[in-house]
Amino acid sequence: MTLPASRVGCDVSKAWLDFHVAQTGVSTRIANEASAIAAFLARLPREAIVVFEATAPYDRALRQALDAARLHSIRANPARVRDFARAAGFLAKTDAVDARMLTRLPDALDMPEAPAFEPDREALLALNRRRDQLVETRAVERGRLLDEPEATIRNSLVTHIEWLDGAILALEKEIETMLRRPAFEARARLLAWVKGVGRVTVATLIALLPELGSRSAKTIAAIAGLAPLNRDSGTMRGQRHIGGGRRRVRQALYMAALGAIRRIERFKAHYLAVKSRSGHAKVAIVAVARKLLVTLNAMVRTSAPFRA
Repeated sequence: MTLPASRVGCDVSKAWLDFHVAQTGVSTRIANEASAIAAFLARLPREAIVVFEATAPYDRALRQALDAARLHSIRANPARVRDFARAAGFLAKTDAVDARMLTRLPDALDMPEAPAFEPDREALLALNRRRDQLVETRAVERGRLLDEPEATIRNSLVTHIEWLDGAILALEKEIETMLRRPAFEARARLLAWVKGVGRVTVATLIALLPELGSRSAKTIAAIAGLAPLNRDSGTMRGQRHIGGGRRRVRQALYMAALGAIRRIERFKAHYLAVKSRSGHAKVAIVAVARKLLVTLNAMVRTSAPFRA
């Protein structure tokens, strides 16, 4: 992308936003509130671009205000930001220093512009995140129940697990209602064509992988953390391993791959071939998850249903 001349870095925290305007060298701290953010952004030139770390949920008000003000922005991966800060010599860690460092980030790295704020997708993301939290809590409580000999505590655990079951079911109903909205209905129906891709996977992909259908096969696999990374140096040729990416998307695709292996001959054959070559079942499942993602990406791009 061609970067505008006016660069503004923004360090996000729960209570404050620290801005640094590269052209003037002026740093400003404001409250992380919609009215204060809107007032500050109104003073920026229209060609400004605001660079900030992804700091959900604390960057939500900023993203909404940027969209309303129609300003360009870059929402950077925190891991890449910290790696750049160390490489660029920003060893001190303060909010003002971080904001100044962010103004230099796009000069060194090719950073795509942040997508527009989508209220429906944000709502789906929040529901999905809350469901995941409750499912994780339920798994912990079930583990405790297995090891608890005291009857009173066991009764408490059973009661809590039953409540969690109901709460998770209620959230899943809300997610299903969201998926029937016009913004998601066509994509949700298309993704569900593939046997093994359940409603949880569909919701996860729609909420957490909006790039699906708009990126190349290699890029979409890298975003999900399913692209094998080389480990070569000199004459040494190391094993390829996946890494980085969006962990929750990768988890959902891994579970979907297990279903696809059982129910779709094409994916089963791919699983058996990779397992035979590698000798590792988990490596083969990850390979199927990557193949499944590439297939889903092509389906969304062409709006064509899956054909086994």
